[in-house]
Amino acid sequence: MVGVCFLRTTTFFNIARSTSFRTLTTMVNPKCFFEVAAGGKHLGRIEFELRADVVPLTAENFKALCSGEKGYGYKGSKFHRVIPQFMLQGGDFTKGDGTGGKSIYGTLSMANSGANTNGSQFFICTVKTSWLDGKHVVFGTVSKGMDVVYEIEKLGSSNGQPSKDIVIVDCGQINE
Repeated sequence: MVGVCFLRTTTFFNIARSTSFRTLTTMVNPKCFFEVAAGGKHLGRIEFELRADVVPLTAENFKALCSGEKGYGYKGSKFHRVIPQFMLQGGDFTKGDGTGGKSIYGTLSMANSGANTNGSQFFICTVKTSWLDGKHVVFGTVSKGMDVVYEIEKLGSSNGQPSKDIVIVDCGQINE
């Protein structure tokens, strides 16, 4: 399976020792979805299983940004960087160019570019990326829709600039 990662995310310290973590490990991991379009054409749905049992705060942040429950989130945002044979990057719903983003936790979780800069950006790997081991937290997997991921990948370039606007037209939590 291909993992979903956050850029430059720090590791949570001693999370396994907390009572809340032990409680979460008995819960079902949440699932979320993106409906994606490119150049105005619907490409399909990508579904994710989030590993709340391993990284509960990161999973909760992603889930909340998918559902828009805090009044902001991924809906309407773009995949601003797509590199074939590597990854698709999105989640910058504040600026749209990879320099912005917002976390439900303020400065705790997800993408960052240094201390106290946590945000909402994520990436979906399309190949094995062992050179990133130890540098990024994997917090979920694509459970359905890898065909859509590969269609998005075809719109990428070596410099990361997509050939079309690739938009998350809808997203949310899957309640089973």
